[in-house]
Amino acid sequence: MNTPETPTTHPSPTNPAPTNPSTDGPDPTGPSTGAEPTGPGTAGTSTTGTGTTGLDPTGPSTDPSPTGQAPADPSPIGASSGPAADPRLLAPAPGWAGRWHSTRRRLASGELGSLPVVVGLVVIAVVFQTVTHHFLQADNLTNITRFIAGPGLIAVGVVFVLLLGEIDLSLGSVAGASAAIAAVLTARQGWSEWVAILAALGAACVMGLLHGLFFARVGVPAFVVTLAGMLAWSGLQEYVLGDGGTVNNRHDGIIAGLDSTFLGDGDIAYAWTLAILAPALYLAARLHTTRRRRAAGLTAPPTTDTAIRAATLAVLTLATAYTLNQDRGLPLSLVVLLAAVLTTDFVLRRTRYGRQVFAVGGNVEAARRAGVNVARIRISVFILSAFLAGLGGLFYASQQGSADKQLGGGNVLMSAIAAAVIGGTSLFGGRGKTWSALLGILVIQSITTGLDMVHAAQAIQYMITGAVLLAAVVLDSLTRHTRTTRHR
Repeated sequence: MNTPETPTTHPSPTNPAPTNPSTDGPDPTGPSTGAEPTGPGTAGTSTTGTGTTGLDPTGPSTDPSPTGQAPADPSPIGASSGPAADPRLLAPAPGWAGRWHSTRRRLASGELGSLPVVVGLVVIAVVFQTVTHHFLQADNLTNITRFIAGPGLIAVGVVFVLLLGEIDLSLGSVAGASAAIAAVLTARQGWSEWVAILAALGAACVMGLLHGLFFARVGVPAFVVTLAGMLAWSGLQEYVLGDGGTVNNRHDGIIAGLDSTFLGDGDIAYAWTLAILAPALYLAARLHTTRRRRAAGLTAPPTTDTAIRAATLAVLTLATAYTLNQDRGLPLSLVVLLAAVLTTDFVLRRTRYGRQVFAVGGNVEAARRAGVNVARIRISVFILSAFLAGLGGLFYASQQGSADKQLGGGNVLMSAIAAAVIGGTSLFGGRGKTWSALLGILVIQSITTGLDMVHAAQAIQYMITGAVLLAAVVLDSLTRHTRTTRHR
């Protein structure tokens, strides 16, 4: 037999609700909260919007201190310090000991970040420099920065698709078809090169739109849609090029200059300016974020950590500028790739659209119930990846001096996917960053260049690249398993 519920009494200034610190459950006389907290960061936190934690006078106190003040533990409220705590929710303790403990905790939980890639780049440089004795010369490193533009741009688009937990097998064909359209419109139809480039990139966006519509609206799996696209756009590429199969670029045109142009005709001021500006902007952005988090009452990284990161970045950029200036200066292709990486990184981390991409990749059903237009996000991601593939195809055409039937074939697609995965983007969706595309393509191009310098067969290059890709996927799987096991 059900007994009538006791009416809820609302606290007032003259009759506050009683509290009982020793009570395990909710106070029956306090206001109803609807549900108990189910995740980290919710326990003992007021939902009245006042920014206070553990000081709700109307509910049971969860703070063991008799004064009801916040605990001295630097970890955020509600983040458990036990083995199941997510290390990303825990703030480091002050001092070097706290930072070291925080780093060990992240590594133990599988949050390796870009560390394996950076270590891999160092190992590759040391090995090939030891074998060839001129791998680290300025002209060789400059060539590496030029050659990564085409596959790097395609890899940035791959990152967006992988964040959704999907795959796009058509990007190599999209790159080849876009380059063919631009070359034919310019050389055979007499169009302005700028108009031809815009038409080629527009055609790439239409290809991506078709992929997205069939996947998001019709429900055809992305693997099948993009596999069909790979075949269809390869056929379009051959049809546009015609019987000749090759169309040369204008020797002094825009497309030809994408690979051969150095800012200021080798003026060293451009490289130095970028090397100084990049860490300065990074430092300003980090300090601005820290101020905003502290103003909102959230945990923020110590200022010394930000200074160390900015100093490390400054050392890397200044060393890169010095090396490039020993040869021909700052290549345009590297600037375009960095601009694409920075822009897409800002979109992913600082905009609502970026958060929705991560949400869809992390859990489609949860994102849909949260009000995210899943179909729109999926379609837009395939359009963006196709656009970047089309831009990458123009850089490939610039490097080889023409658009032909082989452009976009071979290992172009596999190199782009491998770059994204090697750089740290998860194949399972919901985790990654566009910087991983840059790091990953640096690894692949460094291996390719080093093996070319020792005259290794192409078969050896494929096997080594495949082994590196497999190692990256295995590491991603182990990291995901470790994180899932620890957070259960």
